[in-house]
Amino acid sequence: MTASNNPITNFLKTASNIEEREVKAVLSSFLFVVVLMSAYYILRPVRDAMASDWTDAEVSWLWTLNFFISTAVVAVYGIAVSRFRFRLLVPAMYGIFAASFVIFYVLGSAATDRTLIDKAFYVWVSVFSLFHISVFWSFMSDLFNKEQAGRLFSIIAAGASVGGLIGPSIPSFFSASLGTDNLMLIASVMLLIPIPIIFYLQSLKSTDLHNADLELTPPSEPIGGNPFAGFKLFFSNPYLLAIGLFIFLYTGISSFVYFELKNLLSELSRAERTAVWAQMDLAVNILSIATGLFATSRIVGRFGMPVTIALVPVMICIGLLILAVSPFLGAVVALQVIRRAGNYAVTRPAREMLFTRVDRETRFKAKPVIDIVAYRGGDMLMAWLFTGLTQGLGLGLAAVAVVGAGIAALWSLVGIYLGRWFERDDTEKQDALKTMGSMGHKNSTV
Repeated sequence: MTASNNPITNFLKTASNIEEREVKAVLSSFLFVVVLMSAYYILRPVRDAMASDWTDAEVSWLWTLNFFISTAVVAVYGIAVSRFRFRLLVPAMYGIFAASFVIFYVLGSAATDRTLIDKAFYVWVSVFSLFHISVFWSFMSDLFNKEQAGRLFSIIAAGASVGGLIGPSIPSFFSASLGTDNLMLIASVMLLIPIPIIFYLQSLKSTDLHNADLELTPPSEPIGGNPFAGFKLFFSNPYLLAIGLFIFLYTGISSFVYFELKNLLSELSRAERTAVWAQMDLAVNILSIATGLFATSRIVGRFGMPVTIALVPVMICIGLLILAVSPFLGAVVALQVIRRAGNYAVTRPAREMLFTRVDRETRFKAKPVIDIVAYRGGDMLMAWLFTGLTQGLGLGLAAVAVVGAGIAALWSLVGIYLGRWFERDDTEKQDALKTMGSMGHKNSTV
């Protein structure tokens, strides 16, 4: 069967205007993220089920601890980026995480009192939840150029939703029979599968995608520079700060909805909670797949980046105002599904396109600072804000929803700014990027 008559190729061309020489790279990237997200979605409901055993204050403290641990992990990762051969960097990250979940399995099986182990697992999965996908999209931004990203990132992002459909199916239907500890082992094995795919994609970058000349640093050498340049780049560049603010505001909405769901599900058993969280994951990812495959690239092409990146924040703002008028469990669940599906299918791919126009050092050093440290800082601050509003001021769901709507409105404005920057005249943009690059190199030599 020739490539032109291959139904998969024809479908991909229809969905995202893919070129024939890009098919191998897109399918491999798609499989990469399917397996990666399947592993995460096996672990996610296990983690979230634990939270209902703890108070809002306990979870807020865990989120605070998570921020500091995430910052430390990003700093260590910066050292690895500077010193490890680039070709081995991404595979090594996933191998380390796979080993870590085996360790949790052993500790959990041997312990008589699992409280501390469960809390440590909760924090570590939260670190993994952002780190694994940040590294993946850094790798994608390094693999594809700007023009390819606009056509292809939405269909690759749909792979994340396919993984989000496969992964939660396992704990949703088998959490009681398998046990939560065995789920950790399954996820560990799955995290090893992307490693050979990564090496294959690295070879396709030059042979099929013709993007070998995008970077001057050969894959056989480390990126080099200052290991902590990512922090300096982030705090010194207004554009990167705007992306960080966008993520920070997103976490505000996420935290508010998460805490309400946690509290509403507290009367169920841990196995029942695991199943409910997994079923919500299934709904989110069914919606994400349909949107990512057939709508996102068309939204970008027709309405542009400002509308695309601000679309979900505007929808969430409206949803929170509706929730303030009519607060009930079904509305919170629906808002959670729309928020997460919109992020996976629309907002996240659009945001990742922004990093195709920066250099490799910014992608692999500054991007984790934005994706992880800024995100977890938002988690920490917003968790305590929610705790203060509910346990301190005694506000109910309706009043908290009004506060959340204000945060969503600001979130949408920041999205419009980022979208307009992306669509600036190429000459002006290139000048700005050259400035960013020179700043990065200066920071790397400090």
